[in-house]
Amino acid sequence: MFRSEESYSSMQSSAPSAPVTVGAEYDAKIEDTAREGDGIARVEGFVIFVPETQVGDQVKIQIDRVMRRFAVGHKV
Repeated sequence: MFRSEESYSSMQSSAPSAPVTVGAEYDAKIEDTAREGDGIARVEGFVIFVPETQVGDQVKIQIDRVMRRFAVGHKV
């Protein structure tokens, strides 16, 4: 059986979207460190990698790139 285009497009639109957007700024706390050494912050549970940060830092970050499961930002 083939899915109709309507049901396929509705399945795509129901996929969760990232709670952050490119260029937006957020206040966040660095909670962990990635293997590469980048800090990891979370906004609504969504992972954001932030270079040049350490666990415990309270920083304002700006989002540079948003992927399906994570984002990359930098300190402002």
